[in-house]
Amino acid sequence: MKTAVYPGSFDPVTNGHIEIVERSQKFIECIIIAVAHNPQKKSLFSFEERAEMLKEVFKDYDNVRVESFDGLLVDYLRRKKVSLVIRGLRAVSDFDYEFQMALTNRQFMEEVETIFLMPREEYLYLSSSMVRQIAQFHGSIKKFVPEIVAQRLREKFT
Repeated sequence: MKTAVYPGSFDPVTNGHIEIVERSQKFIECIIIAVAHNPQKKSLFSFEERAEMLKEVFKDYDNVRVESFDGLLVDYLRRKKVSLVIRGLRAVSDFDYEFQMALTNRQFMEEVETIFLMPREEYLYLSSSMVRQIAQFHGSIKKFVPEIVAQRLREKFT
C-alpha cells in the first residue's frame, strides 16, 4: 500500500488543505495527516485542538489518518516507515521554502520523495494565517474552512 505523509501545522485546517488531501487520493492509497508541533510558531489552536478538528473533518475518509508529531519530519517518517511526503504550493515563495525543506530532508533520509501539489485557483491565496485574521475581525470565513472549523474560530474570538 502506498502511503504518504501530509505534514503541517494546520492552524486551522482550511479548504485548501482539504483539497490537497482529496486530490492526493488519486495516486496515494493512505494519507497520514501529520500535525506538527513547531515551538517557533505561536499557534492559535493547541496541538490537540488542531488534531481534533482534522479528525472531525476527515472522519468519513477510510484512507486518511490524523496523527501528531514533535521533532524532525524525517524522524517521524522513519518511525512510520514512509518515504513519501505531500506538500501544497501556493506561490513562488512557498516553492523556495518547500524546495529547501525537501532537499534538507533528503540529506537526512535519502529515500524520501516530496510531491508538490498546487491547489485549485480559488485556494491559491488562502492561508491559515489569513483565515485567523479574518475570523479575529469577525469577517465571513465560510468559503475558506469547514463549518466545524468556523465554529471553533468563532469561539476563540468571542
